[in-house]
Amino acid sequence: MGKSEIIRGTSKCARFFVCDTTEIVKEAKKVHGLDPIATTVFGKLLTATAMMGKDLKNEKDLVTVKVNGDGPYGNTLATGNMKGEVKGYIGNPEDKFHQIIDENGNFIKDETGQVRFIGNGTMQVIKDLGLRDPFSGVTKINEEDIADIIAHYFLLSEQIKSVVALGVKLDENGEVKRAGGYLIQLLPGVEDGFIDKLENKLHQIRTITELLEGGMSLEQIVELLYEDISVFEEETDVDGAHKKVYVEDFEILEKSELEYKCNCTKEKFYKGLITLGKEEIDKILEEEGKIQVECHFCGKKYDFGKEDFKNL
Repeated sequence: MGKSEIIRGTSKCARFFVCDTTEIVKEAKKVHGLDPIATTVFGKLLTATAMMGKDLKNEKDLVTVKVNGDGPYGNTLATGNMKGEVKGYIGNPEDKFHQIIDENGNFIKDETGQVRFIGNGTMQVIKDLGLRDPFSGVTKINEEDIADIIAHYFLLSEQIKSVVALGVKLDENGEVKRAGGYLIQLLPGVEDGFIDKLENKLHQIRTITELLEGGMSLEQIVELLYEDISVFEEETDVDGAHKKVYVEDFEILEKSELEYKCNCTKEKFYKGLITLGKEEIDKILEEEGKIQVECHFCGKKYDFGKEDFKNL
């Protein structure tokens, strides 16, 4: 199995993250048994969270991105850290599926022609940086695409102008072919011209999943993003190839792996269960014979019997 990877770097006007999250999204689909729509929505959120996690400064820092929309795929959460570990879950769409599927099995579109998979609501970003109170920012959801929601959050809650691209490409059987994304953010005190140029350019280049599927490396994608395609130089490099001109020089600071990883343990669930109190625990054990809990993030089940609570 291949590895998901991310590149982190900087230039005079911006900082950037570019990642291939194909294996992460494949694992998430398998762990949660996701349908194609859930795979796409959740895969994009995991990709965005992975990049946000790599921006944290300390190993114990944690970022949580929580989407609360009223659509069938609007309840989803992901967490990430600087080590490149991400996990999350997406709510069961079955109880709200009637909102987007009519009696003939066709998608219902709103007045703008969109299908409201996520719907109206909010996105909350919580950064636990080891301080007494975590940093928390909330923004209203005005878009259906996770990339647009993330960019909107950065602009309103953190006053950072950003370009966000996220993609999940599935095959005809609903299996994950490619997933990835990039996040480019304007540095403080820099004029908007760089980001504006980049946004115009995005309409001329292929999507992130197409670039990955075409065999481009993360380094080559960074080059493409920074290449000034409005300038054509007649000069060639030592191999005789067309010499690229960049909007500005950039530096890749780090390339590292990403992983879908859950850190749940039986001990952590035990600490949660004992908050129920001895009386409630004894009652459940008497009725059920055991207490079984399941992890939201990885689906692992833990069984607890009377022996586990003998010292309570």
